[in-house]
Amino acid sequence: MFQRLREDIACILERDPAAHSWWTVLTCYPGLHAILMHRWAHACWDNGFRWAGRFISHMGRFFTGIEIHPGARIGRRVFIDHGMGVVVGETAEIGDECTIYQGVTLGGTSLTKGAKRHPTLGRGVIVGANSQVLGGFTVGDGARIGSNAVVVKPVPPGATAVGNPARIILKEDEAQREAAAARMGFSAYGVTQNDDPLSQAMKGLIDNAAGNAHQIAMLWAAIEKLAPVRKDCVPNDAQVTEDFDAERLKQLMK
Repeated sequence: MFQRLREDIACILERDPAAHSWWTVLTCYPGLHAILMHRWAHACWDNGFRWAGRFISHMGRFFTGIEIHPGARIGRRVFIDHGMGVVVGETAEIGDECTIYQGVTLGGTSLTKGAKRHPTLGRGVIVGANSQVLGGFTVGDGARIGSNAVVVKPVPPGATAVGNPARIILKEDEAQREAAAARMGFSAYGVTQNDDPLSQAMKGLIDNAAGNAHQIAMLWAAIEKLAPVRKDCVPNDAQVTEDFDAERLKQLMK
């Protein structure tokens, strides 16, 4: 038990810059208190002492403002930051290394007893403030749930879910866009993940330019194969990239 407590305190000290000492964390962090009380409640629940489990859970809610059903399963090094208003349902599962902020609901959309009604969070998931994750699906390892998002369908590993209803933004798509912007000598660090019209237009321009560059590279390769031209007019194989030389293209078209 003390080993788990040391892990919990260490993960809070690592993730929260406002945590100055282990004593502060132990005495003043309701998220830690809620998880400790949940472990006692869950042990009672699993051993058939259902009323005792519910009563301990109720007392944890009274003292911390965090409501965790004793049937929920919580992994190691889970950090509930601030925590006020967090609700975790009976069949919810929270994986190791997860971080949950205030106002989060891991809720259900079904009234069927005995069914998997609440979500499963994979390892290292971050759930932003006031977001709602509703249903018996899985949020993949390393995924991110944006603040105020309403998630009602599975989230792939490493993806980000934002908005209401939530839409999925894959990390690979953003990485490809950043790489395309870098090749054009432009850093897209200021492009946001929301519905701002300017950011959406910027994403469209970057994607369009990357697509055009790819088509031009294919055109160069086709011209090399079909047209006998001087070597000083057409770049060799090593030079056929997504970057292109407009002047050389004009010479070939003459």
